[in-house]
Amino acid sequence: MGKANITMKKSNPTTTKLPHTLVGVSGEYFVAAELSRRGYVASITLRNTRGVDILATNSKASKHVSIQVKTNTSGKRCWILNEKAESDSSKSHFYVFVNLKNCGQLPEYFILPSEVVADFVREDYRQWISQKGRNGKAHMDNPVRQFRNPDDMYRDNWELLGL
Repeated sequence: MGKANITMKKSNPTTTKLPHTLVGVSGEYFVAAELSRRGYVASITLRNTRGVDILATNSKASKHVSIQVKTNTSGKRCWILNEKAESDSSKSHFYVFVNLKNCGQLPEYFILPSEVVADFVREDYRQWISQKGRNGKAHMDNPVRQFRNPDDMYRDNWELLGL
C-alpha cells in the first residue's frame, strides 16, 4: 500500500470566525469543563430550556445552581442580553460571561449572581433610554440589553457559586 499524500490546510486561528450558534455552544462546553475540572457535576441542558444553560451541583449533590452562559469573541468585556435579564434572578441562578479568545488561548470567565446582573442591566438601560441618541433623537425602546465588565471584577470568581 502506498502512502497517501494528504495536505491539510491550516486555518488561521486569529481570523477564523465562528458562527453565532457555535460561539454559544463553545462557551457552554468551556464552562461545563471548567466546573468539572473544579470537582463539580455540570450538566448542559437541552437547547429549549429557558434561561438555564447548565445545572451544576457539588459532588455530594447537596447544593445546586443554575447557570446562564453568555459568550463573545470580540475580546471586549461586553455581552448582549435581552430584557428578561432585568427580572430573571434568584439566589441560586448565576451568569457566567465567557470571553473566547483566539484558538490556543484560554477563555476568560466572569461569574456573577443573577441579582447583580439584573441590577446592572436595569440601571444601564434606564440611563441609556433617558439619553439622546444620534442627531439628538430619543432612543427607541427595544429588548436589547448589555452587560459590561471593563475591569476584572468577578473574573474567575467560581467561589461565588457556593458549591
